[in-house]
Amino acid sequence: MKIIIQNIATEYRDEGSGPVMLLLHGWQDNNHTFDALVPYFFHTHRMIRIDLPGFGQSEMPPASWNLDDCVRFVAAFIDKLNLAVAVLVGHSFGGRIVIKGIADKKLHADAVVLIASAGVALRHPARTLFFAVGAMAWRMITAIPLFRFWKETIRKKLYRMIGSDYADAGALSDTFVRIIAEDVSASARMIEMSVLLIWGADDTQTPLAEGRRLSSLISQSTLRVINKAGHFVHKEHPREVARIIKEYMA
Repeated sequence: MKIIIQNIATEYRDEGSGPVMLLLHGWQDNNHTFDALVPYFFHTHRMIRIDLPGFGQSEMPPASWNLDDCVRFVAAFIDKLNLAVAVLVGHSFGGRIVIKGIADKKLHADAVVLIASAGVALRHPARTLFFAVGAMAWRMITAIPLFRFWKETIRKKLYRMIGSDYADAGALSDTFVRIIAEDVSASARMIEMSVLLIWGADDTQTPLAEGRRLSSLISQSTLRVINKAGHFVHKEHPREVARIIKEYMA
């Protein structure tokens, strides 16, 4: 179903009944990433999943966004639906939003679950700077008529140089650069509530070392690791993830 949030047509799913569980997906993903979890909570919780702006069936944001913009959008969605969020779940990029929002007290929930959350370490600050400079250079070069003929060739070479995340960002490339430029470690330290962290032992996108770092930053956190699982642990082992979340809520 669709709703207008901050003048953005936003796709979301609203299923089940009971206390509200709001789930935020990762970068280049959509609300269906949580499909396998829904059956485990459908009869006890009202499961609400959003396609964040620019992903899934939601419209693009009107301009380049930073993390605060994402937090404000989620807060506006909650206000529009008049929700009292019992459980706030964030996967990867969605976890960045949750960390920032909870720390700044712009998002509120009785319980927080972070699944392979991103943003606690700037592992490659030089690479981040290269993203920003490269994006600016790209716009300048391709504005020159002489280079427009070679635009596609230049684009492919640039994307190979800077990695698939930026390449896949497309129209959200500037937003991607601004998002990854923010380390949310300081925000994590500010969280004063119990938080459950779920990580795949074989995660290569946000390695387990980052999960341990995040756990050390959030004073009231519990880290649960699932073996033989990668970045999308909630899709690979939904039953185990659901069991861990239920134990935490109990």
